[in-house]
Amino acid sequence: MKKYCFGIDVGGTTVKMGLFTTEGELLDKWEIPTRKEDGGAYILNDVAASVEAKLAEKNIAKEDVAGAGIGVPGPTLDTGYVSICVNLGWKDKNPANELSELLSIPVKAGNDANVAALGEMWKGGGEGYLDVVLLTLGTGVGGGIIINGEIAPSHRGVGGELGHITVNPDEEATCNCGNHGCLEQYASATGVVRIAKKLLAASKEESSLRTLETVTAKDVFDAAKAGDHLAVEAVEVLGKYLGLVVANVALTVDPDVFVIGGGVSKAGQVLIDVITKYYHKFAKIIGDNKAKVVLAKLGNDAGIYGAARMVLK
Repeated sequence: MKKYCFGIDVGGTTVKMGLFTTEGELLDKWEIPTRKEDGGAYILNDVAASVEAKLAEKNIAKEDVAGAGIGVPGPTLDTGYVSICVNLGWKDKNPANELSELLSIPVKAGNDANVAALGEMWKGGGEGYLDVVLLTLGTGVGGGIIINGEIAPSHRGVGGELGHITVNPDEEATCNCGNHGCLEQYASATGVVRIAKKLLAASKEESSLRTLETVTAKDVFDAAKAGDHLAVEAVEVLGKYLGLVVANVALTVDPDVFVIGGGVSKAGQVLIDVITKYYHKFAKIIGDNKAKVVLAKLGNDAGIYGAARMVLK
């Protein structure tokens, strides 16, 4: 009976790593730098060395390890192949196969957002459900779709790219993906600020936001919670676009629960309430038995939990 597994979440700055029991208890977690030199050629070797060191430290035999999962920031096929990971410098790579060869244990790979969704389903905000959609609102907007306890199949590796659903085809500004009017342009941390600044520029209405040298997403939500009318309006705009996407995804996937994570989710219940309001407005056909909208629970650990879960069937 295998006793342990590893969860690995590769980011552009650090690689987060976790040692788990096969029941899902996190025994240890740590980080190593992501060395992106030479097209990211050192990343997997560094990960393998760190795993080997942890096995030696904990006196764990390879025979007791079920395997390792690895989440990577790019479109990932079921085979573990990634055509490109821009933030790592990887091209035409199969990190699952390469890491498995380095460690001599089974390894599975997945897109980092989908992997985080799996983690939230397993031990986070979606625990107890098998059909879960995660929206991560951070520097960008990511998404992950879990159906019947597994990452939804993605034949081209772009399944769950909810941040690039078009919500405003009349938008003139360009998204980082090259499109116009993506959800990410409104629901990311920079998107929230962008909405607020547009409202400030279009109105002479008094607002506490005008007194700030720089405005952050937290400032906008704090001002809204304090009753600042303009900040409340900015949150409403954000909620409308998020609620629209949640409604459309609900009408396509019909999950049990939507989990909202990422830095912007630290706004808390005010964010959940405004998303739910517009979700219910745009998805009337579902009736009263709509999926819940809840906050994520695992924070930055969602990726390592999900990565570990990938190897535990």
